[in-house]
Amino acid sequence: MRSVPLRSILSLLALSLLSAPSAVQVTPQRGVVLSDLTWNEAEAALGPQTVVVIPLGAASKEHGPHLRLDNDLRLAQYFTGRVLAAAEVVLAPTIPYHFYPAFLEYPGSTHLSFETARDVVIDIVRSLAGYGPRRFYVLNMGVSTLGPLKSSAEVLAREGILLRYTDYLEVSAEATKRVEKQLRGTHADEIETSMMLYIDPSRVNMSLAVRDDNPNVPGAPLSRKNDGKGVYSASGVWGDATLATHEKGRTVVEAMAKGILNDIIALRSVELPRRD
Repeated sequence: MRSVPLRSILSLLALSLLSAPSAVQVTPQRGVVLSDLTWNEAEAALGPQTVVVIPLGAASKEHGPHLRLDNDLRLAQYFTGRVLAAAEVVLAPTIPYHFYPAFLEYPGSTHLSFETARDVVIDIVRSLAGYGPRRFYVLNMGVSTLGPLKSSAEVLAREGILLRYTDYLEVSAEATKRVEKQLRGTHADEIETSMMLYIDPSRVNMSLAVRDDNPNVPGAPLSRKNDGKGVYSASGVWGDATLATHEKGRTVVEAMAKGILNDIIALRSVELPRRD
């Protein structure tokens, strides 16, 4: 069947919105949410030139006493909204579980093995690639997730499928350097707390924010046990969350949104890998 350009799908959706009751205001967007389509509409939207975005954010992972377990999921949802508003993409459902081995001593945290996390992404991408798309972008709100995602991309490349993903620390590095005051930290810290203060301050309890920044043990998980086998953190924080501000969050979030959109723009022009 001949693929219908994504632009045509968007035009049809826009016409249907214009004919809807005026009491409901719809936020303009350039992208299409896959789960909002019928299978017939999905068939038309998923063409060889389509870029599919797959958000990835932990739905249940500790973020200290002052942030909620769904912090990463909220970040993924926020940046997904920014992408939908600015880019002609097809948005796949969010992946709420992945590779998070460093937080399991803190109740509520969830984790998939490296192999399972790798294969979840591979299977999702393979499914959607079967309908035409060859370019995929994982909107990734994790750090430990990078290893399995790299492995997923390598497997898919051998099948002629291009997978790119957000390098969470890299895309925010320049902005973080400009505003960061803490001595060290990367988790539920000054920067991550500032981002949530900007995105949704109702999800932050600054009265419970703490500084917990014991020196890092390379490759070790956070630990509630002060026995030298991990990075000791009674709170689950690694950094100084007390330094977080809305303005710092604005700086980092806006830089990340720009970086993610640039990643997606660049993805469109990258040559597809050759099948083995």
